Amino acid sequence: MNVTELARQLRVNTKELLEILPEYGFDIGKKAIKIDNRVANKIMRQWRHIKRELDEKKRIEAEERKQKEKEMRRQEGHKVMLPSIITVRDFADKLEMPVTQVITELMKNGILANQNQNLDYDTAAIVAQELGFTADKEEVDEVQEDEEKVQALEEALEKTDKASRRAPVIVVMGHVDHGKTKLLDTIREANIIDTEAGGITQHIGAYQTFWKDPKTKKKEALTFIDTPGHEAFTVMRSRGATVADIAILVVAADDGVKPQTKEVIQIIKAAKLPFVVAINKIDKEGADPQKVKTELSQYDILTEEWGGEVPMVEISAKEKLNIDKLLDVLLLVADMNEDKIKADPSAPALGTVIESHVDKGMGPVATILVQSGTLRKKDPLVVNGEIYGNVRAMKNYLGEDIEEAGPSVPVQIIGFKVAPEVGDILDVGRAESAQKIDIKQKKVRQTGAEKHTIISSQSEDEDEEDNAKKTLNLLIKADVLGSLEAVIDSLEKIHNDEVSVKIIGKGLGNITEDDVNKAKAGDASVIGFNVNATPVAEESMREEKIEFLRFDIIYDLINWVKDELQKLLSEETIITELGKLKVKAIFRTDKKAMTVGGLVTEGKIPADSLARIKRKGSIVGKGRIDSCQTGKQNMKVVPAGSECGVRFEGKDRIEEGDVLEIYKKEKKAREIVFKK
Repeated sequence: MNVTELARQLRVNTKELLEILPEYGFDIGKKAIKIDNRVANKIMRQWRHIKRELDEKKRIEAEERKQKEKEMRRQEGHKVMLPSIITVRDFADKLEMPVTQVITELMKNGILANQNQNLDYDTAAIVAQELGFTADKEEVDEVQEDEEKVQALEEALEKTDKASRRAPVIVVMGHVDHGKTKLLDTIREANIIDTEAGGITQHIGAYQTFWKDPKTKKKEALTFIDTPGHEAFTVMRSRGATVADIAILVVAADDGVKPQTKEVIQIIKAAKLPFVVAINKIDKEGADPQKVKTELSQYDILTEEWGGEVPMVEISAKEKLNIDKLLDVLLLVADMNEDKIKADPSAPALGTVIESHVDKGMGPVATILVQSGTLRKKDPLVVNGEIYGNVRAMKNYLGEDIEEAGPSVPVQIIGFKVAPEVGDILDVGRAESAQKIDIKQKKVRQTGAEKHTIISSQSEDEDEEDNAKKTLNLLIKADVLGSLEAVIDSLEKIHNDEVSVKIIGKGLGNITEDDVNKAKAGDASVIGFNVNATPVAEESMREEKIEFLRFDIIYDLINWVKDELQKLLSEETIITELGKLKVKAIFRTDKKAMTVGGLVTEGKIPADSLARIKRKGSIVGKGRIDSCQTGKQNMKVVPAGSECGVRFEGKDRIEEGDVLEIYKKEKKAREIVFKK
């Protein structure tokens, strides 16, 4: 048989075949043209095994080559800047690698994606790091974004020339558990607080109530925004301040000014909001309203009775004391700021998204506070210059269906094709110039892949140190954006030089199988905040033995993370110097012990302590003091200036003139701290 014919049947290059065969015992010569038929048949029978070995050899060589390239990139410090969302093709271009190689690397991480599919930052960063790159996120100036949104809102509100009085929007702010939600509960005569996990407000809520003006005897509408007081919800509190006309600062009479109270004061002052202080819980034992007023005065908040300008009302939300006085004062403050609390109800609707989430039954849902104009059913939902859908249904704060919502009315809207972000501006007036939203692109961000981040308590310049840290890897899903941001914000405050939290994925809605695959690739625990796992995802997590935890209260989640990080910490060794003994005599020498006598020159010598042998300024050995004796009496402790005998246990030998340095060694668990 011709060698070329054999090569054709084996689907291999003739030259390559002649080079391979000698390695497997078929020495037919590198320039052979013909081959014996029996030898050819034997080669064909063995070729499957030969081919398998050759493929494995090529695979190993390719892996070694990739590993060398990876190490070279790492040593040379190759960096790649990645955006929040990137296609596989663009990702490959940034890495200057073939798309097929990137797709293969993604498959190793359990991600099946073609070249046109989007990757979130975290997935791309993990793959880049595995290929030897240092991944950095392209910075987006979120502060500037927020400022631009506020500026756009202000400009739109100034356009109207038919403004009339509207209901004041009042934000209720204060430290956790000082009674903000209970105050609203009392005002509205509804029991919202019972629906909040652990009595802590987890989301922003907006509600309306009516109160008779004591002057005009007319019923006046008041819109209230409730913001969470837990330290984690700083961002949400700030957002509440940007849409409000008046603030109520709630301070508990028995607790006084607390960390979040100080923070709220800063937010109110920065927003230049007129405000009223509600000193709550005056019915409780230990309540001291005067002490609260004194503490507030340290932050330039002086009550009117002390010559200041800030109205203060002493109330009890629980006992419904002085609630009427508080509402009267709020209406008075609204009257004083009447020129700013106006809107044109005839204009196209303009407002701010104060809550946003994806509901299992209704799809994307958002709560909008209408700030000007009137929003009606079938109106286009124009957010940031893009049409997100049309108003299919609207519900008021009581859950009742309504046909329209005017200025200062909070309304829950159904009809978004994808959920907007909290803080986005709804501007129906821009419908003609707006473009339809790219649903496919936006849904990547809404289904759990948006803005993934790696939380590190150190700066980017300390990457090498970060790599040496032990990390707790997490994938976090929440029901609403505000809660997700609050959880992430809390985790960013955890600080330790030895351990850190690494978030390999985050998003809104229930945990899906894609989330499980991502958690598996990143060796992460899955956290659900007010969300569950789909049946398929739950089964997959059981099979893969991936830890899944569900939380309703942010305190519990943060405490769990803190406990898990604590387990990763090594114990800290604390050495305490106790005293020194100058050796003057050797009384007895045993196999692994000695009895010596000397003078305690410093500190004290306790029995059952550790000792170093110091000779001519150098440490020559270590051991333990088993017992101490003065005269014939055993002593627990021998003070400085006393002569004593000690039994030293250790393999090292002591000589006259040596100094025994006595110390104790303790193991102490390191502590996880939160940055302020």
